[in-house]
Amino acid sequence: MIKVILFVALSSFTLFANESNVTSSSLTQQQVKDQMAREAHYAETQSFAQGDAYDLKSVEINPASLNNIPSIEPDYDFDMTDVYRDDI
Repeated sequence: MIKVILFVALSSFTLFANESNVTSSSLTQQQVKDQMAREAHYAETQSFAQGDAYDLKSVEINPASLNNIPSIEPDYDFDMTDVYRDDI
């Protein structure tokens, strides 16, 4: 449960970091505010829904906001030879 909350929070903050236009920025800010309100509720009650009682719709990410996430290209130029050197 905590992993889900952290994932949603990190996703929201990642979306918040990329402000390409005003519309997506305001949409992202609203998502962050909503998530912070949900987390404040969980912190107050210290109770989490279990099994069938958990509503996955409340932590669903808006697909339109995913377009603002930049793609990260992998760095294939990784060299492990320095790891095995003893003279460093």
